[in-house]
Amino acid sequence: QVQLVESGGGLVQPGGSLTLSCVASIDTFRLYHMAWYRQFPGKQRELVAGMTASDGKTYYEDSSKDRFTISRDNAKNTLYLQMNSLRPEDTAVYYCNRGPSGGNMWPWGQGTQVTVSS
Repeated sequence: QVQLVESGGGLVQPGGSLTLSCVASIDTFRLYHMAWYRQFPGKQRELVAGMTASDGKTYYEDSSKDRFTISRDNAKNTLYLQMNSLRPEDTAVYYCNRGPSGGNMWPWGQGTQVTVSS
């Protein structure tokens, strides 16, 4: 059973930055298309950004473009999300998992809370 452990969230002022990390307990992490998702209270999880395995291609949902950067360190089985210019509307719990076209999702981790507020 793959375990996902997200970290790096916290309280930040509007315009601030955070870097989220997600460690996956699978040695073949490098083979998987990965993504970050977020969930607003009472809403379904939504895709924030993704990164393919084969060529490292990245993609973002519209509100994250130019502010967030997804990256990965396959040697550390870790996925990152650098978040800049944070807005109150980015407040959510952030999760990582396989990309949306990457097959069955692994069990979700606990996520990491991001709160953007002055």
